[in-house]
Amino acid sequence: MSAEDVEQTTTFEAHAQMTPTDSSPSTETQDSLATRLEQLYTGIVFDVMRSAGVPAGVLPPGIVALDPTKRLAGRVWTVHGRLVEASDHETLLDWTRLLSRAPAGSVIVCQPENHEIALMGELSSEALKSRGVRGYVVDGGCRDSDFIRRLGFPVYCRFTTPRDVVGKWLTDDLGGSITIGSVTVATNDYLLADTDGIVVIPGERAHEIVAAAEAAALVENKVRTAILGGTDPEQAYLLYGKF
Repeated sequence: MSAEDVEQTTTFEAHAQMTPTDSSPSTETQDSLATRLEQLYTGIVFDVMRSAGVPAGVLPPGIVALDPTKRLAGRVWTVHGRLVEASDHETLLDWTRLLSRAPAGSVIVCQPENHEIALMGELSSEALKSRGVRGYVVDGGCRDSDFIRRLGFPVYCRFTTPRDVVGKWLTDDLGGSITIGSVTVATNDYLLADTDGIVVIPGERAHEIVAAAEAAALVENKVRTAILGGTDPEQAYLLYGKF
């Protein structure tokens, strides 16, 4: 585990004393689940999904944070589009409609089907942040990177470029499902992104996986305490069944 992971699990330990781990969709809001997920880290979520037999939805490692200090967690809302030849007005109208329809509290995940243009910039980030969107993940490009970092809006992308959508790109589906790498990402799935990568949790298993990851984090804290206290790593593993 990295120093960041240790800090996150320490934060989680305090949070876990206040938050029950048996929450269900009927007793917990989506925002509170996102908050709980944000206290975890991708490694432990991956481990729990593997143990539960849930296909691990790890997005390609080339998609990274503009600002590595910005973690991101929340309920997914997907965007799909393609390169086109269209008027500046048509593409800008389409883009601003996308921004207007993005649900508050969501994480937008975009499959633009190209690695040529930027699908996020400063004004768009400002608009989404002001609407309560938690962050943005794109299997493609971004621009205005310095501005976005100063704004503090979490953006994960593959590359940066000054080229934008004007006259070049239109959406063809909002709020459906997309494929990034080998992973199918659907609206209402949950996503966690940190310095290790991005993990997508199927929406219908999200409460179960988050609760199990919280429990696993508490066990990891016990293993860490044992090792720092001088317990042999093999014995710590045999004692707690986790490492």
